[in-house]
Amino acid sequence: MAVPVAFFAVFFAYPVVAIVGRGLKADGVWQFGRIGEVLSRPDILDVLWFTTWQALASTALTLLIALPGAYVFARFDFPGKQLLRAVVTVPFVLPTVVVGTAFLALLGRGGFLDELAGVRLDTTVWAILLAHVFFNYAVVVRTVGGLWSQLDPRQEEAARVLGAGRFAAWRRVTLPALAPAVGAAALMVFLFTFTSFGVVQILGGPAYSTLEVEIYRQTAQLLDLPTAAVLTMVQFAAVGAVLAVHAWTVRRRESALKLVDPAQTARRPRGAGQRALLGGVLLTVLVLILLPLGVLVERSLDVPGGHGFDYYRALRSADASGGTFLVAPLEAIWNSLQYALVATVIGLVVGGLAAAALTRRAGRLVRGFDALLMLPLGVSAVTVGFGFLITLDEPPLDLRTTWILVPLAQALVGVPFVVRTMLPVLRAVDGRLREAATVLGASPLRAWREVDLPLVRRALLVAAGFAFAVSLGEFGATVFIARPDNPTLPVAVARLLGRSGELNYGQAMALSTILMLVCAVSLLLLERIRPDRSGEF
Repeated sequence: MAVPVAFFAVFFAYPVVAIVGRGLKADGVWQFGRIGEVLSRPDILDVLWFTTWQALASTALTLLIALPGAYVFARFDFPGKQLLRAVVTVPFVLPTVVVGTAFLALLGRGGFLDELAGVRLDTTVWAILLAHVFFNYAVVVRTVGGLWSQLDPRQEEAARVLGAGRFAAWRRVTLPALAPAVGAAALMVFLFTFTSFGVVQILGGPAYSTLEVEIYRQTAQLLDLPTAAVLTMVQFAAVGAVLAVHAWTVRRRESALKLVDPAQTARRPRGAGQRALLGGVLLTVLVLILLPLGVLVERSLDVPGGHGFDYYRALRSADASGGTFLVAPLEAIWNSLQYALVATVIGLVVGGLAAAALTRRAGRLVRGFDALLMLPLGVSAVTVGFGFLITLDEPPLDLRTTWILVPLAQALVGVPFVVRTMLPVLRAVDGRLREAATVLGASPLRAWREVDLPLVRRALLVAAGFAFAVSLGEFGATVFIARPDNPTLPVAVARLLGRSGELNYGQAMALSTILMLVCAVSLLLLERIRPDRSGEF
């Protein structure tokens, strides 16, 4: 646990505490009265209310739309199933900036819906809710569908033999077994939407602001650190509560059920009802997932006078961006790939050691450590990024002018995915195998190399893929610390969208398409190597 604890203490806890302390301290004295002052302001109360209710609405809408998909992927076997599973997962690893850009191209001014029917939904709450469903659809499908596919269908069949109707058997047998997974998925969706930043910033306009967006505005635009510090504390408390409930549901799910091989439960759809359900899910995936991604690609090719690759060619020149960048926007691709690779290595080392530590039974200490590892997914990335700037600027940690700062921030987001992917697989390794190797004279290192590594190698590759994809798309912290001469892809997209002009908009669409394709290729490769049970994601 030493390396992961040190990593999180230095690069997460220290910057967050420092930024909160700088906002709430005056002449070395804590000014806790500012908390009441900030939370009594009508504009802040409006932000808190919108953040909460849009997260609840997004969670309910996501469950309503995605649960039928979870059932179809769990119980039906149909051609192209593995490819489609990878496709629905692409939005989850896309940067929120790209998600916002895709829906802007679909629902915004001059977008697909505007040209087709004269309807605009950008700067409305519906655009935000639909983008959140698009982003979180895979969370429900993978978390609930993964468990659903391993539930023994004979239990429900036995209930029907004893006289229960189809719905009664599902409600009394299957639903209680699925409840922990549904709860875990709902909590994760709520967490991601409660801390939404890129989607709300691009689609919400000035009318809508979540806590994360307001923290960014108070920090970067208004330089009001006391208000930003109070909002960070509120977000931290809310996220801590959500993660505590999530940890409880995960423990219930891991220990309460007897599962079977998913290959035994999937079958071809039979009857008109099941075929209609499959068709409805495929139509939902087409409209909700493929259409925004397709419109994004089309807008990147929609040049004056027809279609072509003019916007892609413009990415090779810094002059074409109108002074937005010091270098050609195309260099952001190479920068992002380098940063993501380094962040992946850091994430695998820190997350792998953390997962190994969590397989040992050490009571509340280990459970608390598990919750700590998830905090970067919910705590304001804006706060972390700004905290990096004000804390990592003195020896021996004078990193503010070095390139390593960006991969460190990205690794904070990648580590939780590494842990959640590897932990179930490591826990499934029979400890007696290690004991047998030790009895035969193997050292601890050799026992790990000969016993654990062959069993977890595939899960390790999956973890690396997820860490790479989410590192590639990190935006909240990177927007503060990425240097103008070394922008990352998400930062480049956001800067281009922030400037007027058709060329800047087209280049933003082109960069977003490139980033989407890189993430999609990563996911397709993961599906080919993914073992049947390689973690929560």
